[in-house]
Amino acid sequence: MLAAAAVLAISAAGITLGHAEEDGIDKAKAAAFDVRMFTKPPGKKAYACFVRRYDPDHLARHPLQKVNAMKLLVTAEILPEEKNTNYSFRLGLKYRHRTGDFDSSGTCNHFVPEDRIHEIHLGCGVDCDGGGIGVAMSKDDKSVVVRVERVRIWQNSKPDEELSDALVAGADDKVFRLDRADIRECAALVTDRKELAEIRRKR
Repeated sequence: MLAAAAVLAISAAGITLGHAEEDGIDKAKAAAFDVRMFTKPPGKKAYACFVRRYDPDHLARHPLQKVNAMKLLVTAEILPEEKNTNYSFRLGLKYRHRTGDFDSSGTCNHFVPEDRIHEIHLGCGVDCDGGGIGVAMSKDDKSVVVRVERVRIWQNSKPDEELSDALVAGADDKVFRLDRADIRECAALVTDRKELAEIRRKR
């Protein structure tokens, strides 16, 4: 199952899970988290986009930070053949000292961190031991906090195993705060033409 695969990938990434399976999550709290993430109940399909471009002053104060720009697109969707909502992520980033665009993608689940037992987060994983990320909402719901230990990435959307790399947490690359943005700012992360057209129509 996709949910189980995501949990395994998250665990492999080093993100500590409390109640990992969706079955162990309070449904009302999960629904409240979704409203915070998508600014309304997601319905059959919803998107949330978060973006950060680090300015020279921030990078000067964090000289070991490898990433200078990051985008996160979170999708919630009820597929025609299923009743449950499926969650997925697409992550895009630019490096400070490397050229090119890099991205990653995978599935997500709600989970409760062991050190924050009253907070629901999203745990997102990449298939085949590709690591993952944890996503928490800020108190004002205007940004997210992305936690990374290791997540597999590809350059220029080339899903070739030999071309894959990994963003590994360093001294300044473990936690990223991304600000909520217009959904169209994350359009570059979408490769499906039909879905891309749908995103570009949203306001």
